[in-house]
Amino acid sequence: MQFFFYEIVARVVAAYLCFDTYRTLRRGLTDGTFVPFEPDGVNWILDSFRDRAALAVHRDATPTRFWVSIGLEVLLLLACLYVAIFGWSQTGA
Repeated sequence: MQFFFYEIVARVVAAYLCFDTYRTLRRGLTDGTFVPFEPDGVNWILDSFRDRAALAVHRDATPTRFWVSIGLEVLLLLACLYVAIFGWSQTGA
């Protein structure tokens, strides 16, 4: 029963993240600006006090960082799509 619950929760969370990532990608590609995710906890806290416009990566000003951020977001989208379709399978259990 516990495995079934984990499987349902993983698929629901992955579906939500897939939808949210798609919206972020669509907005970033149409506007030409993208605010990348900062995995470092300290920078994440410090950046929460800054203006979001100052954190944005612009396609024309910094194209390499923009396309690397978009590429990482596409990988996240594909990973979430995989989990939403195939589930979080634990083989050998």
